[in-house]
Formats: sequence, structure tokens, C-alpha cells
Amino acid sequence: MRLNMTNTMTVKFKLASGTLGATLALAGGVLMTGTAAWAQNFPVTPAQKATATQVAQAGVPLTELAANAPDSYTVVRGDTLWAISGLFLKSPWRWPELWGMNLDEIRNPHLIYPGQTLYLEKKDGRALLRMKGSAADAANAEMASLATVRLSPRVRSEALPDDALPSLNTNMLEPFLAGPVIVEEEGLRTASRIVATQDGRVLLSRGDRAYARSPDGKALIDDPVRKQKAFRLFRDAKPLKDPLTGEVLGYEAPYVGKALLVRSETIDQITDKDGKTQTDIVPATIDISAAKEEVRVGDRLLPEPEREFQTFVPHAPAGKVDAHIVSVYGNGVVNAGQNQVVAINRGTRDGIEVGHVLAIQKGGKRLVDPTDPQRAEIRLPDERNGLLMVFRTFEKLSYGLVMEITDGVKVGDRLTNPR
Repeated sequence: MRLNMTNTMTVKFKLASGTLGATLALAGGVLMTGTAAWAQNFPVTPAQKATATQVAQAGVPLTELAANAPDSYTVVRGDTLWAISGLFLKSPWRWPELWGMNLDEIRNPHLIYPGQTLYLEKKDGRALLRMKGSAADAANAEMASLATVRLSPRVRSEALPDDALPSLNTNMLEPFLAGPVIVEEEGLRTASRIVATQDGRVLLSRGDRAYARSPDGKALIDDPVRKQKAFRLFRDAKPLKDPLTGEVLGYEAPYVGKALLVRSETIDQITDKDGKTQTDIVPATIDISAAKEEVRVGDRLLPEPEREFQTFVPHAPAGKVDAHIVSVYGNGVVNAGQNQVVAINRGTRDGIEVGHVLAIQKGGKRLVDPTDPQRAEIRLPDERNGLLMVFRTFEKLSYGLVMEITDGVKVGDRLTNPR
């Protein structure tokens, strides 16, 4: 890039491979450049990069390819890395290997766009992927490769492309990222609660006002340092027990709605005409800002956690995992199907991470051997039933999304490493 600092500025630039364009903005003599990688700030971990680099040296064995792997595939809008990996590989979560098959052309696997075509090449028992961009992509790169752009002292902007492929469709997870939370017994005991409503109303909805108290009288104070004004409402937290040991690992607090703190809770000292002092407890004032269902007296409040930009990069755990399903999310739900959420009895203390992929095992049936004169009881071996990806972790528990399934998933089902 060459910059001439005059009244106008001449900029020569060449687009990097794998991006769709660049944004140039001139403001106060400062030139800023941007790429799709900034817009889609998906991480590539050192372990994933190492895997990809190793695979890139020789490709993937033909035995690891899916049975009906196509010779070519053109990316379409709505695709995910998980789905595309599943077309070429037996295990779709092994996308770093898919990326490694084309490491020279795909610097960042998240920067694959609709219209680009992947070609499968087989040679000497190994497989490689090649990529050819869309016609629009090629034209864009050709025009910008040695283009001279003359910029006036004003802002010129171009929207960054936002259609790079994600690992999976995160819209399936949005309700759960903002929904249920896991709290420990102490957190449940100390949670604030709604104690009254305006005009004695029984049910509240968005826009209604209510009054709440905290057990210590300090949690619902408008503290300018903490700046905690948003709270999450829940009720009827249920204990989640380890199916093997019976230990209570935490309490699942079903999401009811959200509230904003308007006025702090206080304790007023009032002296009457006889000189007697009276203590008045004045609860905090809250406004219901969102309601999944009707809010009522007795509902609990927890501080709204900061929203994190989550990226879901499916990968296998580094160590051995032996876990079990604790519950299926949803009132009265016993069995889980594809794209449903379950809680498992392993969390951060056990090394579980967001993105871990686990194999769901269906327990073998116990039956009597009909060929044995002694009628011995036998248990059939466990059979792999599908895949689960962890998307939210707590200390002792985690939430996982059922990605693939052949039969129903139930509480107590075992989870192991995917291979």
C-alpha cells in the first residue's frame, strides 16, 4: 500500500486472498482498512491451526471421506462449516481437517462465501480440496488488484460482507443463550424476589411496574460503580442431579423475563410526633422490560450477565470424557430429538469447553440369553446414537445441542469422546 499525503490521497492496494473486498475511510487524515475477517471475528485456535497444517502436508486419507462425497460443491447461502464438512468427511465436526485440505487457499475457514466452489481431488490414497471463487468474487479481486483510488477528504464507506459461513446455525441457540441459567444453592438462596405489584395486580407483562427486595437489602441498589440495572427473572428453579451419584450439581432457573432497576431499595427511619422511631422497609422499584410469560409475585431476580460474542467452533475434547445427560430442557420433556438442548453432568471444573463435540451412546438392553440353559442375564453393548455439541458451560454442568441423532435421547444416556 502506498499513501501520498496531499490534499487528495492516491491509494494502491491489492486484495488478500479469501476476502471479498476492503473498506477505505478517510477522516482527519487517517486511513482505515477493513476486511471481512474483522466483521466475522471468528477465532482459529492454535490446536486447530496445527491440525490443519499437518493435514495440509499430505491431505486426508480416502478412508476418512464420506461415502458419497461429491467431486465438487458450490457454497450456497445458509450453509455452515458443519454441513459442508459433513458432505466431504465422515465426521462433520472435523472441519479443521477439511480446512487443512486447502490451507493455501483458505487462510481462515470462516471466510468461505456463497458462490465459491470446492473441488475434491483424489491422488495416491489421499484427498485434497481446491477452491474456486464465484464470478463476482473474481471480478471484484481483478478490479481491486492494482486499482488506483483517489480519495477526497471525506468519509467513503462500503459495508463489510456479512455472509461468511458460520460453524453452525446459531439462531437455534439464541433462545438458550438468553434464556435458562444455572445457579448454585447459595445463589438461589440469596436471589432477590418480587414482593408486590402496582394496584395489587396478579400478573404482569412488559411495561408493568413491580417492587422487589433482596435478602440482604443491598443487591437492589443503584450503585454507580457496579452499574447493575438489568436483571433476569425466573421461577421454580429445579435441582439438576447427577444420574449416577445423586449429587445436586446446580439449579436450572427457567427464564420468565427481564426487569430494569428504577429505584433502589432503602430503609427509612421515621420519627413520629411522640418521638418514637419507626423503621420502614421500602422495596426497590423495577419495570418489566421483557416477558416470556406472565410475571408474578414470588418470581426471583438474578443480575443479567454480560452478553458475550459467542463463536462455536466444533472440536473434540483433548482428554477423555465420560459424562451423562442430566435433563432435557423444556417443561415435561422426557426425550430429546435433533436440535434440542440437554444438560450434562460435566462443566468447566471437568475441562469441558464451548464447542466440545461428544458422542451420544444408547445404553444396551439387558436381557436373558435364550441359548443358555442357565438363562444367564446379559447386557448388549452401547451403540452410538448421535452427536452433541456443548454451547454453554458452568462449573459443574453444561448445556449441549443435539446435532445428529438416530433415536431418542433420554436422561442418563452416556456421552463419550466422538472417536
